[in-house]
Amino acid sequence: MKSICHRLLIKAAPETVYNALTQEEGLSAWWTPETKAKPETGSIARFAFGPDYFKEMKITNLEPFSKVEWLCVKAYEEWIGTTITFELQPVERGTVLFLHHYGWKAYTREFAVCSYDWALFLRSLRLLCETGKGMPYPDQG
Repeated sequence: MKSICHRLLIKAAPETVYNALTQEEGLSAWWTPETKAKPETGSIARFAFGPDYFKEMKITNLEPFSKVEWLCVKAYEEWIGTTITFELQPVERGTVLFLHHYGWKAYTREFAVCSYDWALFLRSLRLLCETGKGMPYPDQG
């Protein structure tokens, strides 16, 4: 299986980053304003991107201030069944975030687009955590 991996330093405490990854208000501020989510294992988070497309993620693991894991249950076909993990490591200057999006069957156009989009959205997450204002969909470009 293929996977997307990104690593970045966020100059904010792990608690701040974790809350941005688990709370509806935080997710809305860096990924898409049309977010419905609860920070509960087993719940389904829904992320809409315009009127005609959305993703649903089952929250499969929450380890406060260190790990968030989702299983994609609805989205483009290539996303379904993939797993996304956000691992947080405290460091002197803030938090190192590792994103892994694994379970892809092949290197496809959608895989490449997704990797690029994750980079843009992780930049938005970093901005939110460091400045209080992210650049969620559709303003991430």
